[in-house]
Amino acid sequence: MATLNRRRFFGVASTAGVAVTTSQGVAVASGGDERKPDLIGVQADSGASVIAQNFLDPRTVDITIDSVALGHTASVRIILPNRFGSRAGASWPVLYLLHGGYGDYTDWARHSDVARLVRKRDVLVVMPDGGALGFYTDWWARGAGSKPGWETFHLVELSQILARGLHAADRRAIAGLSMGGFGAMSYAARHPGFFRAAASFSGTLDTLHPTAEPVSSGPFAMWLLQTHIAPNGYDALSLFGDPTAQHAIWAAHNPADLVKDLRGTKLFVSCGNGRIGPLDPPGTDPSDISVRYEAVQLRQNQEFVERATRLGLDVTFETCIGSHTWPYWARELEKAFPLLMRAIEAG
Repeated sequence: MATLNRRRFFGVASTAGVAVTTSQGVAVASGGDERKPDLIGVQADSGASVIAQNFLDPRTVDITIDSVALGHTASVRIILPNRFGSRAGASWPVLYLLHGGYGDYTDWARHSDVARLVRKRDVLVVMPDGGALGFYTDWWARGAGSKPGWETFHLVELSQILARGLHAADRRAIAGLSMGGFGAMSYAARHPGFFRAAASFSGTLDTLHPTAEPVSSGPFAMWLLQTHIAPNGYDALSLFGDPTAQHAIWAAHNPADLVKDLRGTKLFVSCGNGRIGPLDPPGTDPSDISVRYEAVQLRQNQEFVERATRLGLDVTFETCIGSHTWPYWARELEKAFPLLMRAIEAG
């Protein structure tokens, strides 16, 4: 097995030519009124509150939230709607973008063209931190608690802060890559009606899949725990518990086991086929983990879509030649974008 390059594997790879950035590396969302909201002190019911904000351009702001659910602070990058400053009191549809494993809240702004996509859109784009390997869940913590509580942070605390500080509406869509694809589908299924649309790009859509081939011959869950969770200093059994003993907990968060709960949600699923494609750098090694891992994800994605199709769900499925890297995810966001905008009526 090739040496694991975690930055390339989970999407912190170089993306030259993909994003439009300022000299500081921040994607600029130009347009709109320059009046800026003051979010300092905006609180959720739990007491979580915004303790810092930093405007990177007239429409892009980073906020820091002191989260009760997490037990620590977390950051969120937000792109304001095009007419935010000129339509006082208006409510705005929301697009959540979730990063992948080993990533952070700046990834989508740095590695995709999201700023250009929403330049003339009246949509609130929310890119929250999800932890390096937070897996978009309130951790089981061996049954002792729920910290870090990423699911509560995103869907309760952050949602309330967005509604109270930025007039976020209940017209929401969500999209994510890899671990974030898991998060997008898991969140949408676990909270029916909270999101009108959900998109997954190379997403982990079956954490209980019987194999991780061609990366590993064993069950996917064990490979995940032994290769990523435990080596990074986490208690492997704190995430969802043991895949056998706590099978019900794993299944309760697993998109493949929750497909039926996505009825009524518009779905977009895309994945590469684990072969070197047109957006991979010349000379990419076919044995690179970013190439082989995409083949693992493709099997999960195909089976997820087959279940959704049998149930008559509204699902769009895209496959391509390519690897588990940012240029493909940036491209797939552009493909999914019209569907996501229509679902939340974002003009």
